[in-house]
Amino acid sequence: MTKTEIKSLATQLAATEPRIRAIYVSTFPPRECGIATYTKDLATAINLLNPHCLADIIAIDDEKSGGEAHDYPWEVKYKIDQEDLRSWMNAADYINQSGAEVVNLQHEFGIYGGVDGEYIIPFMEAIKKPIVVCLHTVLPNPHHKMKETVQRIAEKAAAIIVIVNAAGQCLIDEYGVDPSKIVTIPHGVPDISFGSSDSFKEELGYAGWNIISSFGLLSSSKGYEYAIDALPGVLKKYPKTKLLLIGETHPVVQRREGEVYRNTLKQQIAKLKLKKHVEFINRYLPVEEIIEYLKASDIYITPYPNMNQVSSGTLSYAVSAGRACISTPYVYAKEVLAEERGVLMKPNNSQDLAEKINYLLDHPRIRQKIAKNAYRYGRNMTWSRVALRHLDLFEIVTKEHEKARSLRVS
Repeated sequence: MTKTEIKSLATQLAATEPRIRAIYVSTFPPRECGIATYTKDLATAINLLNPHCLADIIAIDDEKSGGEAHDYPWEVKYKIDQEDLRSWMNAADYINQSGAEVVNLQHEFGIYGGVDGEYIIPFMEAIKKPIVVCLHTVLPNPHHKMKETVQRIAEKAAAIIVIVNAAGQCLIDEYGVDPSKIVTIPHGVPDISFGSSDSFKEELGYAGWNIISSFGLLSSSKGYEYAIDALPGVLKKYPKTKLLLIGETHPVVQRREGEVYRNTLKQQIAKLKLKKHVEFINRYLPVEEIIEYLKASDIYITPYPNMNQVSSGTLSYAVSAGRACISTPYVYAKEVLAEERGVLMKPNNSQDLAEKINYLLDHPRIRQKIAKNAYRYGRNMTWSRVALRHLDLFEIVTKEHEKARSLRVS
């Protein structure tokens, strides 16, 4: 092969490298919020695949609404006061004047300001670039205001990302969203190696214990009272069992009611004499530490009381770590834990949870099979794969936008 031919191939290869300039609108670390963590991980993964056009972040901030002052990292190029409509409109002007080719909005009703996050509508209407929206909450039987907001988001968006297929079907059936706009891209997860929990238990000081865990920002939506109530029924058969409840109280909950929920749980633990068997890790853990606790766990639980939840980063992480999971049958869990990838429990039912835990501890081979099934499923959820799906989608909507603009000009 000649040098000219080699150069030509190298040139062709370079031309295939992604060069999509995207701007992301979301909460962002150090703000403590599941959407913030998700966006940070997504942008980092996309940057690895798209290094010529690093992500720009517009951070949705709540400092003026009573939140903490945040010292944002270099990626954050602009900051929105979430309860100030003028701030949203100024951000739209910033986006229009930027070099971004596509805008990615991470949507949760509580972070977009106004009633049911209504500020997102004038914000989107002012943006002149194609918009891809990821809906982290899709509620069945929505009230009129919420339904109208989602419908108007869908009308303006070039594409709607949902994390599970059931959420996409709900958008079609209950909101009347155009199916051609809906794309399912799974919740991203770290690339975690599969292995036994024993060595990690020893490192964390839990050698010889059966470890049941759950993590995330603490609030009453976790349903941990059912896990605590279930524990005596487990301890009768397996006295060396410990429940780890990992994570600090959600900052919004902290501002509104302090540690009321955590204190209620502590009173429940004291009443049931479970102090030796329930441990709070009351910190906001970095991903590396979360993974260590997951790897030390025999069983992971999400006894959430809200059956309409269409996304769970914590359950996604546990699946990707190859843990045997028990969950209430909320929308996300039903889909992710199907086909023997986990066990579903009855909602708000401590006895059923105890029985499910005992069943998995009684049958280590079945628990291992479930863990392996979960891990295999999780391989399609790694951040590198999720990032590639996003980049492909960004490229498609950008080309469609350019095509439509050319037709208008001609």
